[in-house]
Amino acid sequence: MRKKCVYMNGSKHKHKAIKTIVILSTLLVSGLLSGCHGAKGTQAFSVPEAFDESQDVSITFWAKNDTNKNQTAVYEKAAKEFEKFYPNVDVNIRLYTDYGKIYNDVITNISTNTTPNVCITYPDHIATYLQSEGSIVPLDELMADPKYGLGGSEVKFDSPGTDEIIPKFLEECSIGGHYYALPYMRSTEACYVNKTYVEKMGYTLPDVLTWDFVWEVSEAATAKDADGNYTVNGQKTMIPFIYKSTDNMMISMLKQSDAGYSTDMGEIEIFNDTTSKLLKEIASHGKTGAFSTFKISSYPANFLNAGQCIFAIDSTAGSTWMGTDAPLCDIAEDSLVEFETVVLPIPQFDVNNPYMISQGPSVCVFNKENEQEVLASWLFTQFLLTNDIQIGYAKTEGYVPVTSKARETSEYQDYLARAGEDNDVYYQTKIDATKLLLESTDHTFVTPVFNGSASLRDAAGALIENCVKRVRRKGTVDDAYIQELYSDIKGLYRLDQISGAGMGGKADLGPMPAQSVVLIVCICLAWVGIGIWALIRYRKSKTG
Repeated sequence: MRKKCVYMNGSKHKHKAIKTIVILSTLLVSGLLSGCHGAKGTQAFSVPEAFDESQDVSITFWAKNDTNKNQTAVYEKAAKEFEKFYPNVDVNIRLYTDYGKIYNDVITNISTNTTPNVCITYPDHIATYLQSEGSIVPLDELMADPKYGLGGSEVKFDSPGTDEIIPKFLEECSIGGHYYALPYMRSTEACYVNKTYVEKMGYTLPDVLTWDFVWEVSEAATAKDADGNYTVNGQKTMIPFIYKSTDNMMISMLKQSDAGYSTDMGEIEIFNDTTSKLLKEIASHGKTGAFSTFKISSYPANFLNAGQCIFAIDSTAGSTWMGTDAPLCDIAEDSLVEFETVVLPIPQFDVNNPYMISQGPSVCVFNKENEQEVLASWLFTQFLLTNDIQIGYAKTEGYVPVTSKARETSEYQDYLARAGEDNDVYYQTKIDATKLLLESTDHTFVTPVFNGSASLRDAAGALIENCVKRVRRKGTVDDAYIQELYSDIKGLYRLDQISGAGMGGKADLGPMPAQSVVLIVCICLAWVGIGIWALIRYRKSKTG
């Protein structure tokens, strides 16, 4: 009888074990299958009735600066001033020097639900974050909330209303019909020109540069004397034209040419005849040494300030690095060359229909289980749009405030009017770059946003980088090479797997990778084997 009891208890445990194995197998396989194409995040956020100021809340803000202490000071001021309004909130700042690193860290942390609360970001990046459902808080309801929305009755500081955010910049934060961010600052690209050298070669700068003019002057600047020195600067080094962001270069040239890049639905159009023509043109100037890029040669500002570059294209946010008297100049003082710096729009194909890209950071809010934590994050996001923060940050670089409220203040207007008063706060080139964007906002554009648009942007720059590198290595950029390059780029950036993703929609990731299929099958077979083994043991014990 004792043996029978043991057996019955064993039978009961065997059945339980088998049942457990089946459940675990099902959960594991389903988890793997869902995980391969993105896991779901937390539940959707709803605005609470009130902000509970008796509850201590800690939020983390991931921000970006270019080792600019003035920018860091603005962030720190924002945190301290916000905490005065809401003493129960502790704001922790984590600084990055590169937007790409923020993006990579967010992607890594989404899977473990350890994302920041508030994050400096770009719409292309948000489109990828959205693939993890519930990770990003849609801001539509928060923006419109009468108590805690923009300009809300319960907000303790002077929050801007929705109608006080520049409409064009706010629209850039809309993905798939919903707002997932607020604009923080805006910049564009500018061409910083060594006017002294241009005129030395006998040219007159036009009000709006054309690509033909820039290419012509750049080629002329490659001339050397009998000793091998460049005639324009008397030095052994001269790269007449350097473009910092080649992805922006390709995107802008295609926009100006009314050629395909991508559709709003995420269809890839960049591999077209116009792109091929542009790549051949760019490569021809790379071959002569008239053109180079940041990734190949280094920062345009360093060459410009040393008298080794004539046309340096970089963000208006990089203006404090540009020119003989630049406050953030990175080269040795004895390497500086005196010249007159002029800030102009990037080169155009049609001067009567100019286009320049709109860029600059926005701010998104990540979802958390604690709704009070999310509301605190939203309030801090709003605080970044208050006048003191907007104007303070704009003064650090060639950024412009994203609110009309800040722009119209006497403080900001006074700042713009004092250009050239010193080489720090009122640095002439910086304020010239700021005015360029203020006067050209209607001519700015953005690219479609969808899951994979960040990869497409990287691919656009890679096309130019690869062509310039090839000719520098004595290779040829012809139709055959370009078609081969297109094929390589499509595969490298998985562009054939993201086409048609749509704005904020799920990308068509295609079939699951073979390695993943094999792994899942092996795991399933292993669990089936364990189940069979358990069943055999059970039957043996029953008959034994």
